[in-house]
Formats: sequence, C-alpha cells, structure tokens
Amino acid sequence: MTDFPRLIDALAAAEVEFIIVGGLAAIIHGGSRLTQDIDIVYGRTDGNLDRLANALAPFTPYLRGAPPGLPFDWSPATLKRGLNFTLTTSIGDIDIFGEITGGGGYDDLRHHSSAVMLFGHSCLCVDLDTLIRMKRAAGRPKDLEVIAELEALAEESEKS
Repeated sequence: MTDFPRLIDALAAAEVEFIIVGGLAAIIHGGSRLTQDIDIVYGRTDGNLDRLANALAPFTPYLRGAPPGLPFDWSPATLKRGLNFTLTTSIGDIDIFGEITGGGGYDDLRHHSSAVMLFGHSCLCVDLDTLIRMKRAAGRPKDLEVIAELEALAEESEKS
C-alpha cells in the first residue's frame, strides 16, 4: 500500500512544483473510489526536475512493471529526456506526468487547480471540471466508471 503522507511530505519538503490529478484528486473532491497510487503533473523546469529527482531518490524509484535488474538511472537527466513515468518506490507507487491527456502540462493545469491541505501541506489539486475532462479524454474503462460520480459531485457543488 502506498504511504501517501510520506510521498506528499517528500515532495512538499523539497518544494517540488506539482499538481495532484487522478484518483487522489477524485477523493479530495469527495469521490469514494480507493486509489493505490499518487498521480501528479510536475513542472518541467530544470530546478524542479532536480527537486523531484532528489525528493524521490531516497525511496529507490524504479519503473513499475519493468523486469527486475533492468538498469534505470533515476536522475534529473532521465526526467528531462522522458516525460511520463509510472514508478514503484519503497513507500508505494507514484505516476508522474510532464503532460496528461485532456489537461496538458503543469503550466496549463495551474490555472485549473486550487490549493488544498493534504497531510499537513498545502498542495495544488486539479479542479473537478478539469479532472472530469481528463478522465473522459483518457477513455480507459476505470476512468469512464468514475465520471458519473464526479459529475454528480460537480452538480452538488454547483447547487451549494
């Protein structure tokens, strides 16, 4: 099971620029589905790539689903050469996106996010309408299943 507080602590302590998306964002907005990982969109500046690499390094990030022993260099250079990574760590799974379908990159999503308190840290979380748009754009069966619940939450939010 992913240690959500430790992952958020590590990212916040390193001052990583990130926005929470995916299942955890749905839970923050009132969704009821359990999630097993943290999904974030991260800023792609050189400084932020350094902070992200350093924040996760103590937890031995490795490509989730890759064969054991496959060489993997977790570094700012790797982050710069890549874009999206699904990682397993010693404290759980984290998916990091330089860009996400239906939402774009960090700079695009900042305008569609707001600060939330999570495990004692102020973090950016994508807004509900954008989360719904991203889930619809992803089109995966598990995303399509959660859209109805998210739309009901959006409707409730508009009423209050």
